[in-house]
Amino acid sequence: MPPLLWAGNFIVGRALRTDVPPMTLAFARHLLALVCVLPFAWNAMLRDAGRLWQARWLVVRTSLTGLAGFNLCVYAGLHSTAASNALLLNSTIPVLIALLGAAFYRQRLGATQWCGMLVSSIGVLTIIAHGEIGRLVSLQFSSGDLTVFFGMVLFALYSLWLRQLPAKLNPMGLLGWQLVVAAAALLPCFGWEYASGHRAQWHLASLAGIGYVAVFTSVFATFLYTSGVAKVGPARAGLFIHLIPVYGAILSRVLLGETIQLYHVAGIAVIILGLLCANMRRSHAARPAAQPAARPAATPR
Repeated sequence: MPPLLWAGNFIVGRALRTDVPPMTLAFARHLLALVCVLPFAWNAMLRDAGRLWQARWLVVRTSLTGLAGFNLCVYAGLHSTAASNALLLNSTIPVLIALLGAAFYRQRLGATQWCGMLVSSIGVLTIIAHGEIGRLVSLQFSSGDLTVFFGMVLFALYSLWLRQLPAKLNPMGLLGWQLVVAAAALLPCFGWEYASGHRAQWHLASLAGIGYVAVFTSVFATFLYTSGVAKVGPARAGLFIHLIPVYGAILSRVLLGETIQLYHVAGIAVIILGLLCANMRRSHAARPAAQPAARPAATPR
């Protein structure tokens, strides 16, 4: 269920691109999600306030990258790229986590991991270049593809930083404070967008879309994924991330009328091949020396 709900986030972002500006959508999503979570998270937020204050900069960094920055890039990118492209680029997150972990946190990668990273990178370039080598040579990329890809980089950083947070923090309390920081950071962005004349058209469809990304994507999917991690572990649960582009391709075809191109199929096939190769010896990868017990990282929404 979580990958299906998360795939819907991309569909809604694309469907509302002409009705709700990206900063407005990102701000409204996090504000409404905070309102929904607050009654359940308030006690935990108060109880863990001291621990969270000690890790305040990590809380801020994870909030700005994985919540505010990631979703803002996705919604902005969906104004000029198809939902199917954005969904397929979502599959680069595990690759980016491995690469950034090796570069900045000394997580060792074997030959198969590096091979997998290279193969998956080829898949990413296939999608971004729309299957045309000439685009790579002349650097003619879609601005929307690049914006979405930057969002994936932010989410990879979020995942690495999330694992450094104290392991005994209540997940609901942590989510509550992260939503507070994300909504506060997006408020001036929304104000600037509104003052610039980019304003939402409020009607049943736009309200329903915002309600969906706030409640089903931010709240329900997170609860279901956390439950799944508790039952089968983060490694097995994380594999279900790759269902997001599968669900998304179907939803974008049925709900948005988008055409699935050959380069989409080729790109996702190469990405999955690279991921399979990269994870063949994942259990041998070292964790950062000073890192506490790993926390299961949430996936994009």
